[in-house]
Amino acid sequence: MQKVTLYTQPQCPPCEIVKRFFKANDIQFNEINIKEDLSSQEYMIKTLESYSTPTVLINDQDVVRGYNLEALAEKLNISCD
Repeated sequence: MQKVTLYTQPQCPPCEIVKRFFKANDIQFNEINIKEDLSSQEYMIKTLESYSTPTVLINDQDVVRGYNLEALAEKLNISCD
């Protein structure tokens, strides 16, 4: 099973779509709200070099920045239909 971390924030429609995409494809994920967890926000910006949500970290190595279901599907080896 792949380790998936989803960085989100309130009022983020693309974040909600990514969550629905994961749920529809039975992808378990850990959600981190960067407005509530400022150390994670700093990690997302400085380490993952991402400045927007959603940001997805897969297996602690692959980063998908922004709303990109095709890239997520490719990294997770699932169909994007």
